[in-house]
Amino acid sequence: MIGFLRGGVVGTRPCDPLRKGAIARIVTLEVGGIGYDLMTTARATRQMAVGQELQLFCHLVIRDDQMVLYGFPAAAERDLFRLLIQVSGVGAAMGLALLDRFMMMDLVAAIVMGNTRVLSLTPGIGQKTADRLCLELRTKLAEWRLAEGGAPMGTVPAAQEELEMTLLALGYGPEEIQRAIAAVQPRYAHDRDIELWLKATITWLSQHSS
Repeated sequence: MIGFLRGGVVGTRPCDPLRKGAIARIVTLEVGGIGYDLMTTARATRQMAVGQELQLFCHLVIRDDQMVLYGFPAAAERDLFRLLIQVSGVGAAMGLALLDRFMMMDLVAAIVMGNTRVLSLTPGIGQKTADRLCLELRTKLAEWRLAEGGAPMGTVPAAQEELEMTLLALGYGPEEIQRAIAAVQPRYAHDRDIELWLKATITWLSQHSS
């Protein structure tokens, strides 16, 4: 088992050059004169530059005809990937897609809260797969989140899905929606007025969206 690799970035490239918008990418890392190809997310490679020295935490998959090495900037992200691919019907490609679509703790929050609508917006993740993710990982991820130093999930408004779908319709992305809700939640956790939540989240988004 390879726990991590530390070396210089030789370059990055699409996993499938013929597929537009492909999420998985390959980064070549030179370690001790040897070039290692690691599968990772497009999000991760956007933070990489040729010649940069970095450390990637690894997950090795051995198949009948090949070995595939996956690399992640943080050990926690690698561990979350391992949990995701344990779910029936969720392979490595779907695991990478989820980690590319969401910030790590936003993804955990969506699963723990049972937010299947937002999860199913990820390419390749249908409603049934989103349901399985929440069913099989909700309790495990709630415990994992606490172990990673996160706070327990607070009270979630009964109309949260309506709030999120409204914000999506207004053009906001799933990641920024989750961040906005998390930001205003401490103040409005026990208030179930959807209009109040909507106004508070839009105000936060208008101040923090790039």
